[in-house]
Amino acid sequence: MPILSRRQLVGLTLLVLAWGINWPVMKVALREMGPLYFRALTMGLGALALAAYFATRRLRLVPRGWAEWRAVAVLGLPNILGWHALSIIGVAQLPAGRAATLGFTMPVWTVLLSVLFYGEKLTARLALGVAAVLAGITLLLWNEIAQIAGRPAGIAWMQGAAFCWALGTIWMRRARLTLPAEALLVWMMLAATAVLIPLALWLDPPQRWSFSAPVWASLAWGVFINYGLAQVIWFALVRVLPATTSAMSVMAVPIIGILSAPLVIGEWPHWQDLAAMACVVVAIGAVLLRRA
Repeated sequence: MPILSRRQLVGLTLLVLAWGINWPVMKVALREMGPLYFRALTMGLGALALAAYFATRRLRLVPRGWAEWRAVAVLGLPNILGWHALSIIGVAQLPAGRAATLGFTMPVWTVLLSVLFYGEKLTARLALGVAAVLAGITLLLWNEIAQIAGRPAGIAWMQGAAFCWALGTIWMRRARLTLPAEALLVWMMLAATAVLIPLALWLDPPQRWSFSAPVWASLAWGVFINYGLAQVIWFALVRVLPATTSAMSVMAVPIIGILSAPLVIGEWPHWQDLAAMACVVVAIGAVLLRRA
């Protein structure tokens, strides 16, 4: 693995911390907000903040022609709407660390879908990855069902979110894009917000807009850190980081989510969570990290 510069290492560390800590931070807001209201508000404001920042960088932000608008709609459906809507419902029903672990099974489903539908070769490493993911999901499902207050449906929501993210990743790789990636992200977020608002009005309980200080802080985190700073760092790093480094960062996010949950919201992991986390790390490593 190439040696990272000091600036790249700091950026990667901040990115992993932002994405990992975001999982328990979301749980703080969900104490007083409906999940779809929370996602629509933070995503919409985050998209506007990103648009303002990218405009200062003189990037082209307005799609041109039917093909670019079509890319926004088609790629945004699984990548943004599917992942963010289903994952926030899953977070509302599961401990934060558990939700993060399940959400970051995405790389395994990406490779599995590629094998089933896009002609990629089935390898021993892929079989190991799938087996490890299934073992992790079984551990968490067993723990949820064993508890009277368990919410095994949350596992289904998170796996649906991971599936959407995986499918969107495949479509994104195969798309012939002329719209800058930054502009594509902003418009996908705005389009998803436009769908989430009526869904929130329909499905979430009536929302009160008077919040405690921790909830306001979690909203600010969602807008400026999760949808703001983290995205800016990601776009700065994705052009220079090797694929193996990106893979390692993906594996670190659910670990940070589990370890930060006791500090942020007092959720302590069970042994099943730690074992499932290990299974997911093995799975992601199996499918993403090539042999030397």
